Amino acid sequence: MSLSLIGILTILTIVVLLIWNRTSPIVIMIILPVIGALIAGFSVAEIGVFFEDGIAQVMNVVVMFIFAIIFFGIMQDAGLFEPIINKMIALSGGNVVKVAVATVLIAAIGQLDGSGASTFLITVPALLPLYQRLKMNPYLLLLLVGGSAAIMNMVPWGGPMGRVASVLGMDVNELWQPLIPVQIVGLILMLGLAVFLGFREQRRIKNQYGLVDGAVALVVSSEENDEEDDEAKNKETDSHGNSLVRPKLIWVNLIVALAVIGVLVSGIIPSGFAFMMGVAVALLINYPNVTDQTARLRAHAPSALTMAGIILAAGLFLGVLTGSGMLDAISKDFVTILPEGVTQYIHLIVGILGIPFDMLLSTDAYYFALFPVIEQIASAVGIDSLSTAYAMIIGNIVGTFISPLAPAVWLALGLSGLEIGKHIRYSFFWLWGLSLVLIGVAVLFGIISI
Repeated sequence: MSLSLIGILTILTIVVLLIWNRTSPIVIMIILPVIGALIAGFSVAEIGVFFEDGIAQVMNVVVMFIFAIIFFGIMQDAGLFEPIINKMIALSGGNVVKVAVATVLIAAIGQLDGSGASTFLITVPALLPLYQRLKMNPYLLLLLVGGSAAIMNMVPWGGPMGRVASVLGMDVNELWQPLIPVQIVGLILMLGLAVFLGFREQRRIKNQYGLVDGAVALVVSSEENDEEDDEAKNKETDSHGNSLVRPKLIWVNLIVALAVIGVLVSGIIPSGFAFMMGVAVALLINYPNVTDQTARLRAHAPSALTMAGIILAAGLFLGVLTGSGMLDAISKDFVTILPEGVTQYIHLIVGILGIPFDMLLSTDAYYFALFPVIEQIASAVGIDSLSTAYAMIIGNIVGTFISPLAPAVWLALGLSGLEIGKHIRYSFFWLWGLSLVLIGVAVLFGIISI
């Protein structure tokens, strides 16, 4: 059995099981790649090498995940986000559509540093409680943040642009400039999608909760439940019997949170180190007693370690697929099955299938393995290399944050407590449709030639 066939069957089985939510992602992403490698003829010792290489690639991400989840958990315990949520509710008037639109704008700004992980770290902890308060679907939050961040990720310092520029041997800024109109159109379309889905969500809330005036009435509803919410929070106490909330330290906590995010965006130190420092400072300021510190760590450790386990399993998964050569084989064998008559449209075909490919190939495999092959075939029939590059970038990048192979996706799921399968089912077709429209826009603008 060929490497590419084993790789495709392994990846498809994993994706299907993740979507159906039949078992834990950790179980799926550990057992199936190992079985695939054994079927391909690799020894246990060789799989061990693949494991070490894969784990090495994700270890920094694992450290960041653990301490990021603990840090934002402590900030939540201390009551940092509650006033922010109340203010946002007041500004939006409890209007679901306005909240959805604001989500797109906040995510676009947050993605200016080119890091999907930092965008989710900024947006999800701040906006998820607001979505929960207004009874909005949290998967809508991930859809809007993921789509907006992906469009902004076309910036020169974003990973995909750097990869393509390195393959083509050109300046990344020159590669990016023609894409600026596509980004503008993409953000406008994301705002339109936010409005459409916001109204749909408003109708769902009205039907499900029996509200006369849509989500706006939820402000009144939430105010009636504020006392119950406060009582529930106050049941959690520190070692002295006091509430975990630290209202007198809100400005101090805000400065700490902004400092951590600022350091994260600046990139002056590794993100894992930034959150480790943040956790230490947050514990020292809010819960100086060692008993309280231990209690806070224990409270948030299950979520942090669960996500760390999933990322480590994903590291094994990627390590096996990469080290065994399965990803390279998939990208090379794909082009051999295309009919001869479609060769002149191969860049468009691959671009149209960009998001499905994102579910099968890692970002590195897509741009470093598949792209060079497609570019060579397209060039042979007179298609400009830049046209191929833009088709593959636009077609793929919009779906970056729904792929189970993207570490930032697992961070978003860990911060929100949501499931990968439901996220894919909720977001996949909306984002794929958006990518197809943007490919059409790029063709109309002459960015992609036919």
